[in-house]
Amino acid sequence: MSQPIAAKPRAVSKRTIPWNVIPFAAIVATMVLLALAAPLVAPVDPDTQNLLARLKAPGTVSRGITYLLGSDELGRDVLSRLIHGARVSLLVAFSSVILSGIVGSALGMVAAFYRGWIEVLIMRLVDIVLSVPAILFAIITVAVLGPGLVNVVIVLALTRWPRYARVAYGQTLSVANMPYVRLARFMGAGWPRLLGRHILPNIAGSLVVVATLEFGLMVLFEAGLSFLGLGVQPPMASWGAMLSTGRNYVATAWWIATFPGLALFLLVLSINLIGDYVRDRLDPKAR
Repeated sequence: MSQPIAAKPRAVSKRTIPWNVIPFAAIVATMVLLALAAPLVAPVDPDTQNLLARLKAPGTVSRGITYLLGSDELGRDVLSRLIHGARVSLLVAFSSVILSGIVGSALGMVAAFYRGWIEVLIMRLVDIVLSVPAILFAIITVAVLGPGLVNVVIVLALTRWPRYARVAYGQTLSVANMPYVRLARFMGAGWPRLLGRHILPNIAGSLVVVATLEFGLMVLFEAGLSFLGLGVQPPMASWGAMLSTGRNYVATAWWIATFPGLALFLLVLSINLIGDYVRDRLDPKAR
């Protein structure tokens, strides 16, 4: 009597990072490392002026300093300012994403958990903030608070928290009716434990996806505010401020605006592509 043929075990699929995402992840990692080690890797102080070497082309040597990416209108090294500008852009983006994520997620979960007038109040406030164009709201707010690094972070957080609130609100509504949440409530768990222990871990994936996609937008917003003179103030290096200065010298010193613009383009593109990968990776339907 023939023995039944044993079924072959299924090969366990291992999710790996796609090859087309690795270069962009390397770009982001490189910029983060350069930003963290900016004082160590920058060739010179980004605020050091050398009027004898103003508007020098890339590769020029003046007074013992090699300007690999050229110099600006005050003779400052573009490469050094580019590296220190990466620190400003990443710091503002990271801080604003964390702050807006915490505020928006907390308000969204509270609105979905308590319902009633609290839900109406919070969600109508979300609708009001979202009805105003984000960049216009940021410009108005920073004009009231004043320019500066800290104020830019606060402004961007105030501008973008409704995005997290809506996602947290919708996800909490679906999770709050799960059996384990109702059981925990029946056993006497308070609302801080229900939200922090039982609901937040189950909606964190969606919030991480939003944060990843928002990160690149925060970089653009910071550059836009600095370009308009409402962001980081001179002499602190900022990609947006460098673009604003470089537009006056596009015909004679193209490198002042080209290299910050290229760095901004590569960083935002890389973050957006990584955000798409994270979204697909955390999407339950893709598993």
